[in-house]
Amino acid sequence: MSDRSAAHPFPPTDSEGCVARNLRRIAHMEVPSGAQIVARDGLVFIGHMAPPHGTSIIDISDPRKPALLAHVALPESHSHSHKVAVSGDLMVVNSQRHRRKFFRKAEKLLDTENALKKALGRAPSDAEIAVPLKVKETDIQVLRAEWANGYEHGGFKVYDIGTPSAPREIAFQRTGGHGAHGLDFDGRYAYVSTEMKGYRGNILVNFDLSDPEKPHEVSRWCLPGQESPGNWMTGPVGGLWLHHALRCGDKIWAACWQAGAWVLDATDMSRPQVLGTYNYHPPFFEPTHTVMALPQTYKGRSLALAIDEEHDDHPRGQPHGMLWVLDVTDPAAMSPLSVFDVSELDSPWSRAGKFGAGQIVEHPTGDRVFATWCAGGLRVVDISDPSRPTEAGCFIPPPVAGFAAPDSMDVEVDERGVIFLLDRNGGLDVLEMKG
Repeated sequence: MSDRSAAHPFPPTDSEGCVARNLRRIAHMEVPSGAQIVARDGLVFIGHMAPPHGTSIIDISDPRKPALLAHVALPESHSHSHKVAVSGDLMVVNSQRHRRKFFRKAEKLLDTENALKKALGRAPSDAEIAVPLKVKETDIQVLRAEWANGYEHGGFKVYDIGTPSAPREIAFQRTGGHGAHGLDFDGRYAYVSTEMKGYRGNILVNFDLSDPEKPHEVSRWCLPGQESPGNWMTGPVGGLWLHHALRCGDKIWAACWQAGAWVLDATDMSRPQVLGTYNYHPPFFEPTHTVMALPQTYKGRSLALAIDEEHDDHPRGQPHGMLWVLDVTDPAAMSPLSVFDVSELDSPWSRAGKFGAGQIVEHPTGDRVFATWCAGGLRVVDISDPSRPTEAGCFIPPPVAGFAAPDSMDVEVDERGVIFLLDRNGGLDVLEMKG
């Protein structure tokens, strides 16, 4: 170990190359790169990052022997389906433009070409247009085709999983722009973060799935400033957009990128109303990824969790993404009760890949919070005293072949307490606590 590690030692690497404390790996399964994992009734559902891989259903009735039960492949290469929600016999997955950040440049193509034409006094070449767009010359024709054809596959799909080994698509609900990013589903309503015409950046659109073959919209909500009537451009401006929202009781908790945590009254689903907000941007840089209410209280206070999402372009000198414990007793006056952070010294790969908070299990798990930390793996956080969260365990898998660092993307805990850790680059680890 380096002197740096000796001064702040992380647990030793085991024979499989894992770094672990109070956690043990009981199984590993090779799966394509994934973004979200959900466990229900002896099954795990994984939304994958890139086509042709859509959604995998894995039998984990014996957690030491996970086995692929079914896989939903994507019918076209324009989309990815990296998010999944399950309730009863229904599975809902998103459909979003694959490589949307690249294809978003098609929206800038015409303005860029016209500006260069004016400056040069002639029609610019593809090579000249490529420079301000920061793409390759050969990409210009690809972007022209995107501009001409548009994207017609954005939205979400509903599957009947009454027979989990044979999921059956029963509905496709088209939305707008580059489609849906995140979602939640409670068996009746789907809470969908999606682009829509007339808005900049993802907004919340709520759909009634009481007839799952015919979803219908019941309401919308957006941040102040997102409405852009008549504007065909749907890309976000200034970081004001909804990552996704979670329904907890009669409230919807919305994680709004550089706009922090928002809570909505959901007692009337036709008119969700803002109850309060708390934004810690600035001074903190990394955006808000997930906000979730907790059932427990602390000294009579109601609590919620918020977790940031670390990005590759993290600026040197800024704090990494963190886990926040919020006092939400009065939603109109939300405030931070504490934060949990992980030192770069706590992972051997913290300088080799992006390192910082990423995601939490999206349902309450008692006094233990399970949070992914990208190159920092999985962190189990004890919030029995929510004013002073402490680490109760960690697990960092070795990097996937061809990558410099692990990238722990999502985590799930089933009703048995079995832990499932998903790597963005590929691979599923099944874990258990030692105590």
